[in-house]
Amino acid sequence: MSLKPRSVDFNSTWLKLSATMNNVVTSNPVQRSTWNEMFMDVYALCIARPEPLTNELYSGIKEFLEHHVSQLYEKMNASENLLGQYYKYWVEYSRGAQYLDQLFRYLNQQHVKKYKQTAADLDYEFSFDVKDPMLEVGELALDIWHTVMIEKVSDKLVELLLNLIDEDRAKHTVDKAVINGVIQSFVLVKHYRRKQPLKLYEECFEEKYLARSVEYYKMKASEFIESEDCSLYMEKVLQLLTEEEMRSSNFLNSSSYPKVRKECRQCMVSDHMQFLHSNCKDMIKQDRQTDLQHVYTLLKNVPDGLVQVCNELQQHIEETGLSMVKNLKDDSSIAASFVDCIIQVHNRFSQTITECFQDDKQFTRALQKACGTIVNYKEKRQPCRSPELVSKYSDSLLRKGVKGLTDSDIDERLKNCITVFRYIEDKDLFQKFYSRNLAKRLIHGLCSSMYTEESMINRLKSVCGYDFTSKLHRMYNDMRLSADLNTKFSDFLTKHNEDVNINFNVNVLQAGAWPLNSTQTPFHLPQELTKSVLQFEKFYGDNFNGRKLSWLHHLSQAEVRVQITSKTYFVTMSTYQLSILLLFNQSPDLLFSFIVKSTGLGDRELEKTINLLSDARILIKEKVDDDDTKFSINFNFTNKRTRFKIAAATQKDTMQEVQTTHSAIAEDRKLYLQAAIVRIMKARKTLRHNELMQEVISLSRARFSPSVSVIKKSIESLIEKSYLERSPNCPDEYMYLA
Repeated sequence: MSLKPRSVDFNSTWLKLSATMNNVVTSNPVQRSTWNEMFMDVYALCIARPEPLTNELYSGIKEFLEHHVSQLYEKMNASENLLGQYYKYWVEYSRGAQYLDQLFRYLNQQHVKKYKQTAADLDYEFSFDVKDPMLEVGELALDIWHTVMIEKVSDKLVELLLNLIDEDRAKHTVDKAVINGVIQSFVLVKHYRRKQPLKLYEECFEEKYLARSVEYYKMKASEFIESEDCSLYMEKVLQLLTEEEMRSSNFLNSSSYPKVRKECRQCMVSDHMQFLHSNCKDMIKQDRQTDLQHVYTLLKNVPDGLVQVCNELQQHIEETGLSMVKNLKDDSSIAASFVDCIIQVHNRFSQTITECFQDDKQFTRALQKACGTIVNYKEKRQPCRSPELVSKYSDSLLRKGVKGLTDSDIDERLKNCITVFRYIEDKDLFQKFYSRNLAKRLIHGLCSSMYTEESMINRLKSVCGYDFTSKLHRMYNDMRLSADLNTKFSDFLTKHNEDVNINFNVNVLQAGAWPLNSTQTPFHLPQELTKSVLQFEKFYGDNFNGRKLSWLHHLSQAEVRVQITSKTYFVTMSTYQLSILLLFNQSPDLLFSFIVKSTGLGDRELEKTINLLSDARILIKEKVDDDDTKFSINFNFTNKRTRFKIAAATQKDTMQEVQTTHSAIAEDRKLYLQAAIVRIMKARKTLRHNELMQEVISLSRARFSPSVSVIKKSIESLIEKSYLERSPNCPDEYMYLA
């Protein structure tokens, strides 16, 4: 057949086209040759001479479809099975509409699109000259179905649909394919529209469906509450919600899912939230995990639905933890018991939050707040003890001689210490206690492992940053560098042919890093040690010009070979104790007054030191008169061990040291707050009182929680020092004085 334009008899051609169209829309078979011939007839009509017959063709298609749908409506309306017939005709007609759109593709492309609004016209709402914009054949077929069929029968269809859905809710058997197909026809019949393609579906069906659903679920919720307890109520509500989700996926358009879900939750959850909340406290106290999972599932999508549950959980955690902490016995094991209590509470409720609340951030924050309250609990007018206890427990784990624990056990317990440390508000106080304990371990050689020490410092650093652990790192590095320094000192002695007759090791410590008492007790160094000290000072001065050494003899110790009887003992003791024992090389009996004069130690310090030797039974104490005491060598001394240690008084924690630490930290905080205020005011120049208070608290929170009264005192102190002044125009405002 020629593709050139020619004269075409419209009536005869249309007669053949309409017969084929009838077979298409009624799902009757069409021969391939006939189908191909119809394509050519459509093409011929569109390019016919002298004028294309596109308008006549389009009008004929429209009249044919309107007549066909009208006939279907009459047949359907006469049927007793209205819903089934509608579904049958819709499936047949919608499939035929797709084929017709393909058959008349040339008409759509060459004629209809000239008179059809473009996407840009619709998006930008441009005016269109044609009063009745043309639709493509497939769209025209759907539009005619809507006008001729749906508009007339939609009310009956929707009522039948809702009744069938009610039967499905009542567990009766229904034809789900028919329900879904009819509902989807409301969507598909307008799916070609760019704007509001779901308007028909929403107005015709969705609104009525939602109203019917609300009515049904309100009734079910009231029925459940009257007859069931909270646990069973939640189980049945969750079951209904699950069934409704499945029903929505089977019947409805996806746009309806969130709307149905919202209405169902409103009827059965939001409207009865007080009932659910009233039972939460018992669920948490009785650890009813299944119920907690259910209440979380129901309330997680309700605005503020979980606030009450979080508050109840936080309160319960606080009550549980505080009752355990308050019942701890104040004995030698209180530090370990305290950390174990906190970890027990933390792990128990962390597991609850994971299993019941899916690690929801709200509940995680509630756990953190509750643990913070427990850890930072303090009795009235007493300081918080958690920094001291956690530091003491970590010290016991890091010292030599921990029995019954493997390295992995110690590492796990140190991790627990870090977990508790995170909740401590007064982290600067922990730092004081920890640095003091670390100094004792390093100086007296009590560290179980230098690797573990470094690992613990790095863990603290990961929590609080480098500034927090800078001094701890310096202390650790001092000990590492001192080992190299002693090697170099040995090489120095060898090079200069010097022999100090003893094994002499020195730890060189930076004055600013170590929490050591710089006040020196008067002391006469024994002659046996003088040469070693002088040689080291010479070596150090040659290698480090300008540095000054200060000897801390009260922290030094020595391992001494003691041969009082035929048996030789190796005893580790302090330098003060060594200086006392060396005096007995001259005489087996010495008076206390002579020892005072020979060692240069004060009466109090000497008495404390020599009593340790007496307690170890190396010396025998004998009262001479009211003014003096005689000490003698115990020539009958025996000990099961040939190597032992005499405890130094400086290694024992005392209440005075704890009080001193608290006093020192109070002074440090005053200086820190003053420095923070100056930094803030220097940057801001002028600032109101409340804003300054907030910024200072925010800046200090990483180290400690300052009280308002202490901040006010710091501000007043800075005003007196002329760093700040009150604004003459506003007494509530401060000005920085450069």
